[in-house]
Amino acid sequence: MTFAKGPIEGVVLTPFRKFLDERGWLVELFRHDEVAAEFHPAMTYASLTLPGVLRGPHEHVDQADLFCWFGPGDFKVTLWDNRAASPTFGNRMEVMMGANHPGSILVPKGVVHCYRCVSHDPGLVLNCPNRLFMGAGRKDPIDELRHEDDPANPFVLDELARRAPRA
Repeated sequence: MTFAKGPIEGVVLTPFRKFLDERGWLVELFRHDEVAAEFHPAMTYASLTLPGVLRGPHEHVDQADLFCWFGPGDFKVTLWDNRAASPTFGNRMEVMMGANHPGSILVPKGVVHCYRCVSHDPGLVLNCPNRLFMGAGRKDPIDELRHEDDPANPFVLDELARRAPRA
């Protein structure tokens, strides 16, 4: 499958507005009045990614992710529309997010996504998915289709991506 560069239906990029004062800064990550109810977070987790490390590509069957990028660190984020019924099926997006481009990305189910820390410093990412990891009490199967271990997957950044350490 070949992907075309372009926007992806349902993916929402929201730049953050930093409120600065003499103490530092504050950023609103999400607001229920600005995110559709089906995407309201069920939990939040943080991850730290080391420079050069690629996370993904993977997709979810039922989960949407609301990634929040505000630093430290910067990331190259790549998304592929893998939803056959989507009007943007086959599109691919790349965006920079993090300390130099703070904001959030809402990734609907079925959209394959990955990100690589491209800064010299480790990068911090918060994710506010709309489903609990492994369901209530962590009793359900993980809602994730991992493509990074499949050498024939069509979700490729470049040759380096195939050799990147799994995170």
